Amino acid sequence: MAGIELYDTTLRDGTQQEGISVSVEDKLRITQRMDGFGVQYIEGGWPGSNPKDAEFFTRAKSLKLKNAQLAAFGSTRRAGVAVERDSQVKALLDAETPVVTLVGKASELQVLRILETTLEENLAMIADTVGYLKKRGRKVFYDAEHFFDGYKGNADYAVQCARVAVEAGADCVVLCDTNGGALPDEVNRIVRDVLGRVDARLGIHTHNDTDTAVASTLAAVRAGAVQVQGTVNGYGERCGNANLLSIVADLQIKMAIRCVSDEQLRSLTEVAHFVSELVNLPPYNQQPYVGASAFAHKGGLHAAAVLKLPESYQHIVPEQVGNTNNFVVSELSGRGNIQHRLNELGLKVTPEQVRDLVEMVKQQESRGYQYEGAEASFELLARRSLPGFRQLFVLEDFRVSVERHHRPAVSSNEDTFAEATVKVQVAGESFHTAAEGNGPVNALDAALRKALVQFFPDLSRVRLTDYKVRVVDQGSGTGATVRVLIESTDGTNVWRTVGASANVIEASWLALRDALEWWLVRQGTRS
Repeated sequence: MAGIELYDTTLRDGTQQEGISVSVEDKLRITQRMDGFGVQYIEGGWPGSNPKDAEFFTRAKSLKLKNAQLAAFGSTRRAGVAVERDSQVKALLDAETPVVTLVGKASELQVLRILETTLEENLAMIADTVGYLKKRGRKVFYDAEHFFDGYKGNADYAVQCARVAVEAGADCVVLCDTNGGALPDEVNRIVRDVLGRVDARLGIHTHNDTDTAVASTLAAVRAGAVQVQGTVNGYGERCGNANLLSIVADLQIKMAIRCVSDEQLRSLTEVAHFVSELVNLPPYNQQPYVGASAFAHKGGLHAAAVLKLPESYQHIVPEQVGNTNNFVVSELSGRGNIQHRLNELGLKVTPEQVRDLVEMVKQQESRGYQYEGAEASFELLARRSLPGFRQLFVLEDFRVSVERHHRPAVSSNEDTFAEATVKVQVAGESFHTAAEGNGPVNALDAALRKALVQFFPDLSRVRLTDYKVRVVDQGSGTGATVRVLIESTDGTNVWRTVGASANVIEASWLALRDALEWWLVRQGTRS
């Protein structure tokens, strides 16, 4: 079978999941990472719906994508409104993306009860909008919303919606299981029927309300669908969307349908963890292919068997998807990945040093650290473990105070005041500095810089751009360990660091310290 088009809707459908909110910077970084992963289409959002998505599309124009085309998402024109006068259609054009994905009803019930218009007007809305955008040079995908429910209610009308989109020039008609209620055998049968009645390239977009979204997507491909839509880690509204990463692995490994290169497939686990860090959700350990437990063996007969014959209790070689065997009480897990990363950094290490670093990473992770998405902290961990490394500065003491002052003259108005004092040793000398900030981390950052810029004036170029906090052991209440992830930039490079502690200020300090020291080390600074 020929290759399948991969369409990633993490930045739009995925962000509709409860608890997910990403910045424009996060969206740009995810776009670049998914482009590197090899997807053909990345849906950036709905430019007519909110200022954040509008800003994203403005800034995304400067991205140099190698594999993917950016898609703007929107709906067909409104009922009774000429397409050229519809403001959200105009916003789709203003986004200047090569691809536009239009959602339009494909269900009689939805048209009559939700849109409250006629079946004929809905068909005209689809045809008018597709045709209008095609004439303006866009590749157009029609997301046939509620298609499977609509087909069950009135198959002829659902198919007619697909047909008018094709006749108007749609490049692909995507059949959407919007409510997530269709089962794989139904999806397979309906896709086959549509292909027999409409000369179209079909795509599939499923939701996971019956826990069969991936299976339904594969069933659609077997029936003839040529485009699959999904989200990283299955993020999405209600029970989520089809997990695009599982789909890619299933298609390529199980069905021999090539989607990405072998090298890109080996980055599957890294992509899953990268995105989970940016959306500030913990990775799901039991997630197929990429979860920390996907190839875990706790001991006894299973572990012994896998050591003799890996396929005895594993359906694939974990390295195919960038994962590793995890023998819970063994030092073997992770050594290959760490050695590969050290080679990339140009660090010359002995097998014994690699083994020691593996153990160090395990110890750190047991304390709440997570180095996926915090590559700068991992590099420093490695460098600090090698002979000859000299710390550029050493924290001797710090204190942070936060006060809230009520201003009676202004009703219900209160000011929060943060001050940090830092005692740090640089080049054999101790410096005691203090600074104020709009929060404890900002104050700590300012106080530390006061001491350091005397020796490293270029450090003024570095600034903190993002700050995330995650509770690691959620069952421990206010005494839980927290992990802090900091993103920094010098205007050219971007790097991320991590700290973990039961004290959020100490965790912040550890991540902040790494952020500044990593940059100084990379600049070749000497203390």
